[in-house]
Amino acid sequence: MRRWIVLALGLALTTAAVARNPQFQGADPHAMFIDGELWVFPTGGPGGSWAADRFGAFSSRDLRRWRSRGVVLRRDQIKWIGDDGATEHFLWAPGVATRDGKWYIYYSVGPQNPTPSRIGVAVSDRPQGPYRDIGHPLVTGGNGYEAIDPMVFVDPKSQIAYLYAGGSAGAKLRVWELSRDMITIAREIPINQPPEFTEGAFVHERAGVYYLSYSHGHWNGPDYSVHYATAASPVGPWTYRGAILTSDARHQGPGHHSFARTPAGDWLIVYHRWDQAAGPAPFRGERQIAIDRVRYAADGSIRPIVMTDGDNAPTLPLVKP
Repeated sequence: MRRWIVLALGLALTTAAVARNPQFQGADPHAMFIDGELWVFPTGGPGGSWAADRFGAFSSRDLRRWRSRGVVLRRDQIKWIGDDGATEHFLWAPGVATRDGKWYIYYSVGPQNPTPSRIGVAVSDRPQGPYRDIGHPLVTGGNGYEAIDPMVFVDPKSQIAYLYAGGSAGAKLRVWELSRDMITIAREIPINQPPEFTEGAFVHERAGVYYLSYSHGHWNGPDYSVHYATAASPVGPWTYRGAILTSDARHQGPGHHSFARTPAGDWLIVYHRWDQAAGPAPFRGERQIAIDRVRYAADGSIRPIVMTDGDNAPTLPLVKP
């Protein structure tokens, strides 16, 4: 999740230094494999100083060396952003999807108060952009609903695209079916609210089971964590399964994550955390992007995620345990 604090974003078009957990500075990472590389679209990123006015992308073939893919979208390219009359605006929590040879980046625009938060979408012919905003917000918050943290999931069975968004103070998740063009809402789908939901929804499918995972707690506190629920469809009804990623002695507030399936069929979780000992909130400093393995039990449940550091972090290709 967000925020309008100063984050770091490396925009040099060079290969970054060798990195292990934590991989680099940033938050809210949306990760996916593209042509054998893991791409990460975060709020913030490696190098430089940045004040929530653009998104970048980064990719790696081995989870050791990261290549900056440059700026994919800047705040000054979003012409409608000032229509709410707010004096400041901030970008966070990008979500990326692809269909029919096009790429789509969905993103949050703050503030939440006194004007409602909004979700925008921009389109590109390539994952690295440049992305062209469609000219208007896709979703606008209000009446207790915060339009934040968008994620789009294209169901491999039906090929229907679903937009999941919302959370934080209102802690309300909403789901819409998108039209084939990926930039028009076809209808909203009523859902049962998942227990312990705060923000940062993410959906993936494995062996016919749909997993809705999300962040719980305060974004800058030790209670921030990842929980999940399962269903037989992308829109529920959801059965709560519990927490899978929580603070430990060396890492605090892990959350706002994404799941990514490797070319070999294994699974990773990409998330942010505060690398520090336990202590009172609010945490200070910057969050770090980390990557760890996901293991499933025989019944399909997700085993608790073990956070790693340094050389214990996974690399590609994954070595079977």
